[in-house]
Amino acid sequence: MTADPTTRTGGSPLAPQWLSVPADLDALDPAIWPEAFRRDAEGVLTVGGIPATELAERYGTPSYVYSEDTFRARAREFRAAFTEAFARIGAEVSVYYAGKSFLTTEVVRWIREEGLNVDTSSGGELAVALRGGMEPARIALHGNNKSAAEITRALDNGLGRIVVDSLAEIELVAHLARTLGVVAPVMLRVTPGVHASTHEFIATAHEDQKFGLSLAVPEGGGDSPAMQAVAACVVDPDLDLRGLHCHIGSQIFDADGFGKAAERVLAFMAQADERFGLTLPELDLGGGYGIAYTEADTPRPAREIAESLADQVAATARSLHMAVPHLSIEPGRAISGPAACTLYTVGTLKTVTVESGAQRRYVSVDGGMSDNARPVLYGADYTAVLANRRAEGAPVLSRVVGKHCESGDVVVRDVYLPEDLAPGDVLAVPATGAYCWALSSNYNWIARPPVVAVRAAGDRPEARLIVRGETEDDLFARDLGA
Repeated sequence: MTADPTTRTGGSPLAPQWLSVPADLDALDPAIWPEAFRRDAEGVLTVGGIPATELAERYGTPSYVYSEDTFRARAREFRAAFTEAFARIGAEVSVYYAGKSFLTTEVVRWIREEGLNVDTSSGGELAVALRGGMEPARIALHGNNKSAAEITRALDNGLGRIVVDSLAEIELVAHLARTLGVVAPVMLRVTPGVHASTHEFIATAHEDQKFGLSLAVPEGGGDSPAMQAVAACVVDPDLDLRGLHCHIGSQIFDADGFGKAAERVLAFMAQADERFGLTLPELDLGGGYGIAYTEADTPRPAREIAESLADQVAATARSLHMAVPHLSIEPGRAISGPAACTLYTVGTLKTVTVESGAQRRYVSVDGGMSDNARPVLYGADYTAVLANRRAEGAPVLSRVVGKHCESGDVVVRDVYLPEDLAPGDVLAVPATGAYCWALSSNYNWIARPPVVAVRAAGDRPEARLIVRGETEDDLFARDLGA
């Protein structure tokens, strides 16, 4: 989210309060840049040991560059942290990678080999998970408006869970399961009414939004939508109700929201048990764990998140005199986000004077909102560094902008870059591994960039395309007018 612009001592009066003037423009903040991203002896940014200059020359810019080692390490970290923390309270955990953050067939292979399951939110993502070789029993299907075709595909392939989002969908899933002669494994997505400290567009547990079944009892009395859903599943032989699911939002740093959601959903599970004599075996607490995009962000380590949540779940279960169910979590951004940076080439530089008399430098790059829509969607902040050489000039407050025909086409709203920045220089924007490729578009008929994966294979690091960049021929292949 965008900070309010205020004067900062020693910097530009246009700089946001959280942005400090860097003492060393070549330094890489370890909270933002994982270990795979380093500078070599000449000051060039490297990814897994391969210089950004080499990657830019080989694959062009813009390009998304992933450290496969970082992605895998973060997947292992979440799996180990939650498995160990919940084993301490006598519970098992399944980790579902949230595919919506970034999903390709190669990524499916990574997460499968690291022992994670995959969460899909559309028929397309489901197709990728299956094509990538994920076992159907380890795939979940989400979505607030699943089509009959998507549900049928899930049932035909024997998916491990279908997360039901509405009362109407319960009827649809049951009807399709009955038609196919199978029993549908379902979980109910509930909205626990917890306010998450994040942008309105990515907060998903409050009442006034499209996802889930409310736990709130109507003012006139009667059952909540969530309790009505449980009742409908209990009496339907075509449905196997596995448990409940909730998700409070994304890019969240505050631990309280996750714990409060767990308390409310566990209390509801106890109520359902009392009402129907039904012990639900599973509880999915979603994902949404935040990462560092700028120096203002303070993410918590996976182990700290896991231990805190395990303690809260155990305490709530004890107070309700119930066993802790099998837990699931769904990290997406927290795994994929820090694993990639985007490389751009600098084009036009322009300095403007604003009403206060202060100056801001605009740095135009060869990409923009078509490869990173997050800043224009909900004011997401990023940072950037000079990637192809050492910085020689003093820090200058800059705004990195794209080449699209929109004034809101901003890549990095506020960042200090060297005074000697010039056309042809390469910039690297970190933490672009989540939702950038997934939200990319062809706006202004610009072809989408390639996705490159780097693997540090001993002394000989390897880079390879895992998604090729589009060409004009690709764009014209769908244009049937000529």
